[in-house]
Formats: sequence, C-alpha cells, structure tokens
Amino acid sequence: MNIEEIKQYEPSVVVVGAGNAALCAAIAAAENGARVLVLESAPYEDRGGNSHYTGGAFRFAYNGVEDLKKVCPNLEDEDLDNIDFGTYTEEQFFDDMYGLTEYRTDPELCEILVTKSLETAEWIASKGVKLQPGLGRQAFKVDGKFKFWGGLALHIWGGGEELLKALYKTASTRNIEIAYESPAEYLIRDNDGKVSGVAIRQHGELLEIKAGAVLLACGGFESNPEMRAKYLGKGWDAAKVRGTRYNMGAGLNMALQIGARPHGNWSGCHSVAWDVNAPDFGDLTVGDQFQKHNYPFGIMVNAHGERYVDEGANFHSHTYAKYGGEILKQPGMFAWQVFDDKVVDLLRGEYRIRRVTKVTANTMEELADKLEGVDPKTFLETVEKFNEACSTDVKFDPNVLDGRCTKGLAINKTNWANPLDTPPYHAYHVTTGVTFTFGGLKVTKDAQVEDINGGVIRGLYAAGEIVGGLFYQNYASGTGLMSGAIFGRLAGESAAELVKN
Repeated sequence: MNIEEIKQYEPSVVVVGAGNAALCAAIAAAENGARVLVLESAPYEDRGGNSHYTGGAFRFAYNGVEDLKKVCPNLEDEDLDNIDFGTYTEEQFFDDMYGLTEYRTDPELCEILVTKSLETAEWIASKGVKLQPGLGRQAFKVDGKFKFWGGLALHIWGGGEELLKALYKTASTRNIEIAYESPAEYLIRDNDGKVSGVAIRQHGELLEIKAGAVLLACGGFESNPEMRAKYLGKGWDAAKVRGTRYNMGAGLNMALQIGARPHGNWSGCHSVAWDVNAPDFGDLTVGDQFQKHNYPFGIMVNAHGERYVDEGANFHSHTYAKYGGEILKQPGMFAWQVFDDKVVDLLRGEYRIRRVTKVTANTMEELADKLEGVDPKTFLETVEKFNEACSTDVKFDPNVLDGRCTKGLAINKTNWANPLDTPPYHAYHVTTGVTFTFGGLKVTKDAQVEDINGGVIRGLYAAGEIVGGLFYQNYASGTGLMSGAIFGRLAGESAAELVKN
C-alpha cells in the first residue's frame, strides 16, 4: 500500500512488524473482527523479519504421539514403530525454562508460554503451516531406531520461508493489508494517554495513522550496533547478525519514549556459532545455514589452541544460544570446531554448504598448521590431553546424555567425549552470530504493554522478540517461534476486543 491508499484505509488495529509474531497477531485480530493494517519497514523481497531466517524449530508440550498427530496429521505416514518420540510434558517444558534461565524467567509469561503451547501449535497448523518430524536433526538413528531428545519433535517444514508463505496467504484471505517500506517513527497518544495511532515515513513522506490499537511486533535491537554496545557490552557491536538488518530497536524506543516499562535481560541475547566469513547480516539465499551447531560431537578451541567450554554440557539445543556469546569473549572473537571422521555422518547439512569456512587434513599436525590464527603447538597439546582423558569404556550415544566424559582436564567434557583419532580431520572456523536480544517490554497476560508506574498503556500491545522477561542468558531451541505465535495471537485477540468497545 502507498501513502494515498493508507489514508483511505482507516484500520482499527495497526500491527508494526511483519514476521511470525506480527502475522499471528494480525490474523487473530482479523478473525475477531478488526480491520488490520500491517506495517513492514523492509521492502517486499526482505519481508518477514527474523522469521524469514529461522530453521523452523517449534517447541511445545506434548504427552505422546497422539498429541503430535493433532499438529501433524501426516505423522501416520512415518514408520512409527521405529521412532521413539517420547514425551515433552508441561513439567519438562517448565523445567527447561527455569533451568536454562537460572530461574529468572517471568513466571506469569512462562506459564502462558508452556500451557498454551500445544493449542497454539494446533492453531498454527490450522493456518496452513506444515510441520514434520525432525529426524536426523533432533533424533539420530541408533540400532535401527530414531529416538528424540531435547523436547523438539516437530519442525516447520521448509523453515521460515514456508512458515511465512502460509501466514501471508492466510493474512491475504482475511483481507489484511500490508504496507512495505513503511517504518514506524513514533506512537500517537490521546489526551487521556491512550495510544491512538502511529506515524510512519514512506519514501520520505510522513503520515500519522489513526487506529483503535497499535500492536508492536517488530523485533528487538540486535541489528543496531550502537544499542548492542550500549546494552550487551563491549565487543558486541562487532558481532555478526544472523537475520534481518531491519530490527534496529525502533519499536522499543518508541514505546520507552511514552513510558513503557522495560523488562527482562537487557544485557543478554541469543547468539550462536556462525561462519566467520558470513556477511554482516543474514543472507536469504543461505538462511540459517551459516550456523554450526554440532560442536557437542567434537571440541572447540580458541586462538591459544585451548578448549574454553564444556562442549558436551547438554544437547546443543540447550547450549547453542549462549555458546555463541562465549566465542565473542575469545581472543580475535573466533573459534575452530574440530571433528574426526567418526562423527562426520552426524553433522547436519549446514556443515556441507558451499559457503563454509573449513579445513581438512590427514594428520593432526597438518590440521594444526591450517587453523588460521591458532597456536599450533598448544593445539596439539590440547588434543593429546583430551584424547587421553576420554572415558572410552562408556558407550557413545548421540540420542542421550551418555556420560561419556573426560577426566582430569581443566575443563572436562561431560558427554559425547570421543578421542580425535580417526582421519581425516575436519575443522570449521566460526565467530559470534546474534539472533535476537532478550531485553524488551513488560506485558500483561493479555499482551498489553505496562507503563513504568505499574499500570498499562491503553491501546498498546506487544508480541514476539520485543517482549522481555522470558529468557535470561540462555534459551531453548524452538521457543522463539512458539512465544511469538502465542503472544501474537493473544495480542491480536486483545486488541480486537478493545476496538469493539
């Protein structure tokens, strides 16, 4: 929509943002009778925010395969006799949320996230989003059978691209209008403090749009190096960004300027091991494939040639979002992931893309000379000590926390500790890639934005990465898409109810 078309549209609800959370909010609002306008700062070809870059992990509670069939009817076509989906109960989900966040997750928001996750997965599926089992991604084949681990049974088929296609299609059937290249600049308030619209600038022209409610679902500040340095700390301005270049913190700043309450872990973010030669921002032709998540099956070394974390502390889905930040702390802000040939078949497709920074060697001495920036002598000593410390009497099993550990090292590896003794050897050069920031706005149980005095800002709602309080220093894979869908739906329903009155 252009400026003249927007002037004539007269929406009752305006949604700022056009990714997963925003589209869920827009669809829910439209289903409840609202006339919805979506504002996207990006051009059409870059639409969708960070959702466009996601691999599609989708975390929700389930009590067994019958719950999974509600979300994925095609599950009947799988060889269910040889797939152990196990359970991921609400209790297990709560345990993960509280454990991973050091018990700092907002209890009210966390309860909504966990208890509404299954019904929201069903709702998402009803919008044309297809899900499939994460075989080979969250379940490895051992002794002829797949066993799921980490609480992630289903993934969105086709990742973020297909998720957005389905949601945009549903939005279109609901007659939801979308204005591209239309970044929001400030919120409009009535004399009584109620938010009554938002100003946008489209191709240089400013327009104030009146509406009964405004819903912010435009991400955090991960694309803004100035804000990363300010809130995350020294060095974070130099980190690469996994996703969109458009999440500059504008929505957060607009809300804070009118007295919204900041909430959550403003000095924390979701960050991962990311190819050292990836571009500064996400590339839609590659998506999330610059990530390198299979480090539990090898070792990681820094420029000194030393290991610096326990690679096997837990499944990657429980550590990957904080271990990216550990790379930033290393000299030169890089690391190398090293594997031997025994585990190559376990490495995901992201390790085999064309644009990957890797070296291979037939001896460890040869490999040491190829690890750019690494002290080769110390590296070889590290590998020798690691190999000697591995408990080879414990069976290796990638589907469980197998307890195959090292003993006697300064930093022991807790699980999946295999000696690096089978050539050829493979190493991947990685740095820190920021996904999204954890600090955001405080919202109520119906996704209304609270003010700094403990009340609410009437007419203002928020969903997605802009909501603070759920995550602290760490994150469980697949929770972001789920929280965006849940709070997007809640915000859309609440905004539509407000404008009816």
